[in-house]
Amino acid sequence: MTKEDVLRESSVGDSVPGRYSIISRNSERPVIHQVASAPMPSDCEFSFFDPNDPLCREVLLDPRTTVPELFAVLRQWVPQVQRNISVIGNEILKRGCGVNDRDGLTDMTLLHYCCKAGAPGIGDAESAASFARQLLSLGAEPSLRSRWTNMNALHYAAYFDVPPLIRVVLQASQPGEVDATCSDFDFGTVLHIAASNLCTSAVKCLLELGANPAFRNDKGQCPADVVPEPLDMPLEIADAAVQAKELRTLLQEVLPRPDDLLPLLPARPPGLISDKTRAQLSSMGLHIGDKVIIAGQKVGTLRFCGSTEFAGGLWAGVELHQPVGKNDGSVAGVQYFTCPIKHGIFAPLSKVSKLSERRKSSPRQPTAPVPHPRRIDLARVTSKVNTGTSLIDPTSISALMLMNSSSSHHLCYTRDVPLLFLCGLLSVGWSLPGWCYIC
Repeated sequence: MTKEDVLRESSVGDSVPGRYSIISRNSERPVIHQVASAPMPSDCEFSFFDPNDPLCREVLLDPRTTVPELFAVLRQWVPQVQRNISVIGNEILKRGCGVNDRDGLTDMTLLHYCCKAGAPGIGDAESAASFARQLLSLGAEPSLRSRWTNMNALHYAAYFDVPPLIRVVLQASQPGEVDATCSDFDFGTVLHIAASNLCTSAVKCLLELGANPAFRNDKGQCPADVVPEPLDMPLEIADAAVQAKELRTLLQEVLPRPDDLLPLLPARPPGLISDKTRAQLSSMGLHIGDKVIIAGQKVGTLRFCGSTEFAGGLWAGVELHQPVGKNDGSVAGVQYFTCPIKHGIFAPLSKVSKLSERRKSSPRQPTAPVPHPRRIDLARVTSKVNTGTSLIDPTSISALMLMNSSSSHHLCYTRDVPLLFLCGLLSVGWSLPGWCYIC
């Protein structure tokens, strides 16, 4: 995420300037609340907040306890907190917190926390589902995603294996959200998330509600493929190995058989494009059949341009010259154009440009040696973050991301960005650059 993206986000959610600021209940703009610590009583014998303890209860009901402090309580992953999600959540709402406001540390809303709070062995699924209905009735938006995980409420409900929350959230969601993808899981669906975490109850619930078991993620894997391998599990968790085997079998059995597959929709004739699409192509100097280059990397022939069923906006379908694509011109059963397997690829039209003959034939010009980027003194950055007296220059963020970029499709911030620097970014509220997705 660039600095411009951060500024754009700030136009939607404003940070609370003061620690004890109270937000008007009628505020229409969601707020990103500052980070605070959980308000523990001085004489408390526990290391966590227990709403059933008289001293903690007194702090919870104290009007001076702030929304950021109560969000900090919700972050404590203990049964005493998670089973009281409605009690703590209602105290947050009483203090004027908007139903779509976010915790400044996790970028999660109350609905996100609610979907976690029903986790087996930790929370109470029915109680959490009841509070979720209350939040939705107050205007909670189920499609909102955390900027750190890119997960929405349904993703969290599946990740934590909470079928009651899955049903509640889907009832309030737009059609098709049952197969909503998430970039942190290789653009897999909700079913991929549940399968990869051995959430059998969530998998069964999602299948009942129409989740697509044949949907393939960015790596070409369907949900059955992301179930952990039983042979890779240690002996001390043999039960999980058995569960993994059963879950994989379940997901394989519901895959459509070759003779049961619905016929693909006929390929759309190249000439049948809308006037809007034709005008857009013309403004870019493009026509169906032109040689194009995608994101300055992959070269092929433009075979399709228009709207799709898998995403909004204008998309270009390209037949690549080399077998480095991801499909044969079809996605999720819809044939947009025809080409050999692994030669087809789709990309946003904005990332496609015409391949000029001069560019192909002109000899390469000698280029000046690229200077090695300077090392960043992380110790100095840590010092600034710890003292809280300095801001991180956003240009250094871009430089760091460029230094760590690679030929892969996206940059994983947990792998490529030094953890110490990442902690510094989070502590001052900066968002990390996003990544480009080409399907």
